[in-house]
Amino acid sequence: MSTRLYEHPIFLEHLTPPGHPERPDRLRSLNIALEHPNFERLDRRKAPLAHEDAVLLAHPEEHLTFVLRSIPDGGDEDEINQLEADTYASPKTLQAIMHGVGGAMAAVDDVFSGAADNVFVAARPPGHHAEKNKAMGFCFFNNVAIAARHAQKAHGAERVAIVDWDVHHGNGTQDIFWDDPSVLFCSTHQMPLYPGTGKKDERGTHNTIVNAPLSPNTGGDHFREAFKSRVLPALDDFRPDLIIISAGFDAHHRDPLAQLNLTGEDFDWATGRILEAADRSAKNRVVSLLEGGYDLEGLAESAGLHILRMMKG
Repeated sequence: MSTRLYEHPIFLEHLTPPGHPERPDRLRSLNIALEHPNFERLDRRKAPLAHEDAVLLAHPEEHLTFVLRSIPDGGDEDEINQLEADTYASPKTLQAIMHGVGGAMAAVDDVFSGAADNVFVAARPPGHHAEKNKAMGFCFFNNVAIAARHAQKAHGAERVAIVDWDVHHGNGTQDIFWDDPSVLFCSTHQMPLYPGTGKKDERGTHNTIVNAPLSPNTGGDHFREAFKSRVLPALDDFRPDLIIISAGFDAHHRDPLAQLNLTGEDFDWATGRILEAADRSAKNRVVSLLEGGYDLEGLAESAGLHILRMMKG
């Protein structure tokens, strides 16, 4: 498999208050892991900057305006504004956000043009909690939703599937695609846990929402069973033209924000199953966007194995 990775130094300049779990060291830990010789063939590129209008693919103009007005003006480079309970912006946050959006859109372009079989975007801040009209949960704009809409608008994708294995339910992605029969959203996540959504009976207007909640303190066996019984059959029934992964690694047993007990091998296994599903209907097209993962060792291990599996196919 040819695998591309999008990264950018600006992602380290989105600042949060001291002690906040969504911090620049997350990407620094991943970069250390990627120094291993296993990743020599990885095609590493700088994420391009997206135009602000790209946000309108998934969000109304009022939400874009709200976020733009919430960014500090840069007079004090250490200034941090609080948008809501746990979501903060610093002077370079907007640039980081828009390079993350640009990386997601470029990844979609790459897999449709054949420039790469699959792509991982190592960006922060994450995006899957951002609803149509609301920034929350460390997230401003919903990168996976923008990427899905870009695939439809720019490349004529008729069906896009999003698989979210972050330990927190992707409420924002579910909100955006609740009424859309052309996008399948599948999520494994701990329940009960923030943000409180993601019950099995939340199915969407067209039964294209597939939630597989997992109980606290369960591990890889339950995660894999949820994948085999709910996520993979839904993918095969839907037959997407593209699969996008909301790749959060906070279900790892070391993570401080949840109580699931996955290992790096579980993420490796799930990646393999998604690649197989993409081979069956999507011409191997897989785009993966980093979401959560707040223990540095757990994130580096899990994301490294995820990327390595994408490279091996």
